[in-house]
Amino acid sequence: MRGADTFTESLFSVRKLDDFVPASHPLRPVRKMVNTALAKMDALFSRMYEADIKGGRPSIAPEKLLRAMLLQVLYSVRSERQLMEQVQYNLLFRWFIGLSMDDEVWVPSVFTKNRERLIEHDAVIEFFNEVLKIADKKHWLSGEHFSVDGTLIQAWAGHKSFVRKGDDDASGDDRDGNGDNTDDGPDADAKAHSDGGNFKGQRRSNDTHESTTDGDARLYRKGKTASELRYMGHTLSDNRHGLVANAVVTLADGYAEREAAKAMVNDARQAQADPTRTITLGADKGYDAREFIEACQAMNVTPHVAQNKSGRSSAVPDAIAQSEGYAVSQQKRKLIEQGFGWAKTVGGMRQVMVRGLERVDQMFVLTMAGYNLVRMRTLEQLGQVRLQGAH
Repeated sequence: MRGADTFTESLFSVRKLDDFVPASHPLRPVRKMVNTALAKMDALFSRMYEADIKGGRPSIAPEKLLRAMLLQVLYSVRSERQLMEQVQYNLLFRWFIGLSMDDEVWVPSVFTKNRERLIEHDAVIEFFNEVLKIADKKHWLSGEHFSVDGTLIQAWAGHKSFVRKGDDDASGDDRDGNGDNTDDGPDADAKAHSDGGNFKGQRRSNDTHESTTDGDARLYRKGKTASELRYMGHTLSDNRHGLVANAVVTLADGYAEREAAKAMVNDARQAQADPTRTITLGADKGYDAREFIEACQAMNVTPHVAQNKSGRSSAVPDAIAQSEGYAVSQQKRKLIEQGFGWAKTVGGMRQVMVRGLERVDQMFVLTMAGYNLVRMRTLEQLGQVRLQGAH
């Protein structure tokens, strides 16, 4: 019998948002871990809003703000305006964030303003660390064997915005007024061409030019890639399961990768309970520089860096390169590329939609936290399957 094409809406509903989310939905274990991490951040959130204790309109709860930002990463939502639009009608998003069906959705500009407060208090970094602590408690981290690498992040600025410093006639679509001095690296492209712009054949460098839309972006190229306005993202991954142990964004220049690697591995070194315990660091040929190898050894870090013998001698001692652990590190270091691939295809980090080093760094760290959560969910499910198989 043909059903009637009618629509009757009940005045009241006795169903909860949780009833609409399947028990097997992949966001359930992720939300559980997120809530555990956020609960540990209560003291930080209290300090963030101490100045508002005298009154005023309540701001967005930081827990809901972080969950919403995480959803933007996990579901590849391009902008905060689109995120707010989806939260309006998407019951799954409301459930994850912690909004009821009757709660009003925030205005995008209010959401953006509240996000700035998270930068001031390094809340995203703290969230990343709390997620990592969950992984550590479940013994998903080795804490001894790491890999490091960097990737280029395209800035939200075009070639036409890259003009000579102090040029009063420079025009651009600067929406947030970011600007900064520049610094050039040895790999920065000093000459760029455009078929459609007015700078064809002109020599441009980070010493003399800057972007009017994003003053922190740098004109940079690596290998055979074209010269574009970019940032550089760096991660330190743990070799046991490829989880990201540290993440940071720097200005793009030829020294950034090794300098960021030294800072991140030093943090890993300091986190060790036993300072005499040796840790290993895998990396590609780009890190085969004498000053970097010596810096690692000074920190009691064994440099499992791929030897670069192309017309030169490698700074990595042959005794290290011939060891069994070195071969394992070279195999494991490829896991770090999975994090970069996920961040660019899912997390939207191929070209960021924010401007300024602090904002880009915030999104990169949050994206890597999201990657860890997705990977940790999978590890938990695999562990449950093994337990069922054992019984």
